Amino acid sequence: MLKVLFAGSPECAVPSLEAIARKHRIVAILTNPPAPAGRSGQPVATPVALAAERLIAEGLIEAGTPILTPSKINDEARAAIAAARPDIMACFAYGKIFGPKTLALFPLGAINLHPSLLPRWRGCAPVPAAILARDAETGITIQKMALEMDAGDVIIQKKIALDGTETSENLLDRAAREGAPLIVEAIDRYEKGPVEATAQDGEKATYSAMLRKEDGEIDWNATAADIDAKIRAYSPWPGAFTSSGGNVLLVHKAHVHATDGTPDATPGKVLGVDKKAGILVQTGSGVLALEILQWRAKKALDFKSFLNGTRNFPDLILGQNDTEGK
Repeated sequence: MLKVLFAGSPECAVPSLEAIARKHRIVAILTNPPAPAGRSGQPVATPVALAAERLIAEGLIEAGTPILTPSKINDEARAAIAAARPDIMACFAYGKIFGPKTLALFPLGAINLHPSLLPRWRGCAPVPAAILARDAETGITIQKMALEMDAGDVIIQKKIALDGTETSENLLDRAAREGAPLIVEAIDRYEKGPVEATAQDGEKATYSAMLRKEDGEIDWNATAADIDAKIRAYSPWPGAFTSSGGNVLLVHKAHVHATDGTPDATPGKVLGVDKKAGILVQTGSGVLALEILQWRAKKALDFKSFLNGTRNFPDLILGQNDTEGK
């Protein structure tokens, strides 16, 4: 049984924490500090910190095991890590980069779960990147941590086929669930002896950028397939949105309705309604059917309920002011 320091912060890291706790001894948890949340703005602990407290209460992690929440990895944080005397670090979505001084604290090194088939989609947003690119497959990689982000040798990989209906939310959830036993398997290998790993081909590397709120704005000149991918990739955050008469309209779900459209129709033009498919909108190439929509500050609605409360919607051109679309 190895002594493991687990590093992670969001909900997607919790399955890995739980799986490791059932097989190995977790001697410390490293996670982000509490952050303001909700309308009150009161600081709330990360999902990993809350899960660690629960696992301590359940006896799966020893009482007194430190939950470390430094704002940055400095000498003080490294001293706290060293005091736990871990053999290895296991990481998933911690949110900070580890330097050589920190990585040197682990006699067996450090491993990381990354939700893509490295070297494709290195970086902080691999799940949205795979959906945006309409990749046929993505996957899970357990890699040795290196100083260059996501460039470490690959220990285990598992492929996940994509069918074009995934959202970032459900794809990340799947990667979290299926990745948890893989990170335990990698730790098991370290316990047995030297671990074989395969170097990445850096020439094949692609990179995913950090998402920004403004990235979710829909460009109706894009193809219906690309807009559909954006809506799925940016669910739940930052969300896909457009405008109508100065109001912000969030689009939560849509699908490609047709590969053609109305000749000479302006991209963004609401063409009408298909009672089964949704609200039909012309794009730069093809027609998109909007299924679930939401005016900002109001509830998300299915397209039929939305139309009941929104008059003259079929007359609009989305992405423009009402007067421009008439």
